[in-house]
Amino acid sequence: MKEEEISVPTMATTEAWIGLMRAQQRVLAAIEKDFKTAGLPPLGWYDVLWELAKAEDGRLRPFEIEARTLLAQYNLSRLIDRLEREGLVRREAFDEDGRGQWVVITEAGRAMQARIWQTYAQSIERHVGARLSEGEARELAALLSRFK
Repeated sequence: MKEEEISVPTMATTEAWIGLMRAQQRVLAAIEKDFKTAGLPPLGWYDVLWELAKAEDGRLRPFEIEARTLLAQYNLSRLIDRLEREGLVRREAFDEDGRGQWVVITEAGRAMQARIWQTYAQSIERHVGARLSEGEARELAALLSRFK
């Protein structure tokens, strides 16, 4: 049996990977800092509220939220608990026996999502938009779309 050849990335591919990871970390850290300065909750809160706000009837099952965000299931459960305590979401039974559940955004949750967006939009512009021309932003978006 012949051993499979191991494919290794080129230097350019490796540098692209490292650059992508470093850029992501730097930009996310800067945005989180902007949120903290503005007295806002972490970015993960926005991600969940945004997904709920754009969902039909403002509700999703927890596994749907997990699939649409970068949050691991165990982190998501705790985050939903916190959002519920803050009155930003509520849980509703999904089926007759009550085992399934919906997570539903409340009016307070919609207001918080809108409030966070004001800072988030400015942060995206400051940390990304101000560093790229419109053409470069389109080009970068097109390149990144290959990873879907």
